[in-house]
Amino acid sequence: MPVTAKEKMTEVIQSQPDDASYDEILRELAFERMVDRGMSDFRNGHVVTNEEMEHRIRTWQK
Repeated sequence: MPVTAKEKMTEVIQSQPDDASYDEILRELAFERMVDRGMSDFRNGHVVTNEEMEHRIRTWQK
């Protein structure tokens, strides 16, 4: 059964130390969301080869 967003957020928050700041908890939640989005992109084939990324970065540097 898939985990709901609320359940995942609760899990991340509960894993933080009791003295974690609001900003630290928000960073952890944002990081978890980025990882989830990246894994979803990977599963759906939305990936870029290293060569393509190198090309893109070179165009940014001009």
